[in-house]
Formats: sequence, C-alpha cells, structure tokens
Amino acid sequence: MSHAAHAKLVFARDAVTTASALAPARRSFASSSPALRPDIVAADTAFRAALASNHRWATETAKTDSGFFLAAAKGQSPRILWLGCSDSRVPETTVLGLKPGEIFTHRNIANIIGPTDLSLLAVIEFSVVHLKVSHIVVCGHTSCGGVAGCLANAKLGGPLDIWLQPLRALREIHFEEMEKLDHKEKDLFLGMKNVQSSVDVVRRIPTVIDAVRGRGLEIHGVMYHLDSGVLREVQVSEHEKAAHLREATFERK
Repeated sequence: MSHAAHAKLVFARDAVTTASALAPARRSFASSSPALRPDIVAADTAFRAALASNHRWATETAKTDSGFFLAAAKGQSPRILWLGCSDSRVPETTVLGLKPGEIFTHRNIANIIGPTDLSLLAVIEFSVVHLKVSHIVVCGHTSCGGVAGCLANAKLGGPLDIWLQPLRALREIHFEEMEKLDHKEKDLFLGMKNVQSSVDVVRRIPTVIDAVRGRGLEIHGVMYHLDSGVLREVQVSEHEKAAHLREATFERK
C-alpha cells in the first residue's frame, strides 16, 4: 500500500468512528426501530458502556480517596499545560500516570501550534496568567495520522489540508534530509521537527515571554512512542542571545 493510500485509510477509519458516534443523533431522520439500524445499536452500546465505566470509576475513586471529588469541585491548580494531539491513544493524564486536576490541556490534530489560533491563545492565557502553570509541554507522537498524511503528500480533504499546512511546510524544508531515511525514521523525524517548531511558536507568544522572564516558566518538547508507551524529551534548547533578543522586544521602556 502506498503512503498516500495508507494516510487516507487512517483518516477514513477515524471518519467511520466519528460517524458511528454521531449516529444516535440522526435516529429521527431514519427508521424509528433500532433493529433496522445496526450502526445505531453499536454506537449506543459503546456510549452506554462508557457511561457505565464512568460510574464504576467514580464509585471506586470515592472509596479509595473519599475527599477527591470534593477537592476537585473547589478548584484546580495544575502545574503543567499540555499541548498535544487529539489522537485517542495519547491521553495525557493516563500516559503521565497522573490524576484529574493535575494537567491543563489543549489538543488538536497533529499538535499544530499556530500564533493566530484563538482557541490555543485563550488556553495559554488562562493557564499561564490565571492558573500560573510552571511548565508548558508540547507533545507529539509516533504514527500520527497528520504526519502520515504529510509524508504521503496526500489530499485529505476539507479543513484538514488547510490545518496541516505548517506540517507540510516542515516536510518541504527538510525534504533532502528525510530522503535518506526509511518510513519509520521519517515519521519520527517529522514528528520531532513539528514539536520543535511548535515550541518555537509558543516561546514567541507575549504572555509566555512575560512568564518566562518574570517567574521562570519552562517550556518542554516530548515525543510519545506508541510502541512502548514511553515519553522522550525532544531537544528544544536555543541560543541564549536569541532568548534575550526576544525578551527585549517586550520590555517596558
């Protein structure tokens, strides 16, 4: 199977999953009998199973930590802002072995960090200024569907092709370097470059600049390896002069 075909298959599979999840909402437009719509039955079963799992989790958590939910209801004080991919295989609280309330999160397709993304900027403003997180972590992962689509130079359709433009640009910039790599190496290479580029964007956000200078906010890059479950740091250090120059841009005169 070609890279392009594989990339389309990855997104097609996600589309089928999404369509199934939305099927119950369209029940009134089809037959009123679930027996005639096996897709509705399957989707409804998955949803009910998820609710049942939540109830079991809530019950067990209350037994083992009686004050957990009361404390959570009073507020949050996460120390980390996590900027990651929407991929269902990389739930930040789970892979870090932490509890609800310990990580503030923003996730999107292929962990693309853009300086004009209002949703992202609002998350950063709230977490850095109001929650005063100590760390910002940009996380990419192996076998990312967005990375696969860019490597295959595949047309994915709709807003996906627009959204992934920064990642496609990285592929073009590093095309010669990647030519000598096999597919698995290319996947890791482009994923890491995406993390580095995203960290670079985060560093230039005025709110972040102020927090780095004023209270030592730290920014990190990591890659999650799906085949091992391990997070590995990505080199995101920069020249000291570059950091000073950036900070000087927003100094009050």
